[in-house]
Amino acid sequence: MSLITIIGRGHSGTRAMSHTLSASGVFMGAPLNVSGDLLPPQAMYDACRVFARNIHWLGDLKWSWDEVFEMETPTEFTDLIQSYLVSVRESEFEHKGWKIPETTLVFPWIIRMFPEAKYIFWIRNPRDCILGRHLTDDLRDFGVQYPVTDDIRLRRAISWRYQYDLVRATPKPEHWIEVRFEDFVLRQDETLARLEEFLGIKLAKIPVNPEAVDRWKLDEEPSYFDFFAPAMQEYGYT
Repeated sequence: MSLITIIGRGHSGTRAMSHTLSASGVFMGAPLNVSGDLLPPQAMYDACRVFARNIHWLGDLKWSWDEVFEMETPTEFTDLIQSYLVSVRESEFEHKGWKIPETTLVFPWIIRMFPEAKYIFWIRNPRDCILGRHLTDDLRDFGVQYPVTDDIRLRRAISWRYQYDLVRATPKPEHWIEVRFEDFVLRQDETLARLEEFLGIKLAKIPVNPEAVDRWKLDEEPSYFDFFAPAMQEYGYT
């Protein structure tokens, strides 16, 4: 039996991976919305707020997660996650998992709870990630402090950077793979082969839309911020 979850900010294209897993016979929980997110989400949202109590904002775009890494995981948190994943936990499917972008906000403690799970880190050009609204745009809704701004695009960009930094700061689990959304869309066969080797299962090939790549080029509002640069360089975005 294997457990699979997808890590990645909202609008990074994680629904493509969730739909692929579902089409491949992996039970992704029930019920699911059109994005492949496991519902209802409230217990996960509350778990994010429990996690955030132990994050220290250092000003500007700097946060300390030292306390998160050093403390024991609160029972309140584990109870909430167990409640959220009840349909997955009770399933007898050989392969099962879940997807919801907010899992990224509690990534360090999810690893503690599920150290043997297989983690897929889903990456997308941040310029495309911040084009549309997502629930995690305002990190304060989940208890995370950051520089206050009325600029919606900047707010989304800060959320993207925070989640990237949190994932980078977290020691990786044993089973970890990083996948670019653009590679999944433009080089699907090659990317599926990588994922099949990682997961140990045959994956279905779902329809993809090449126009989903580089949508920022058709957008007239700002989509680039200087603090994207290190991540964009790391993942080969220009």
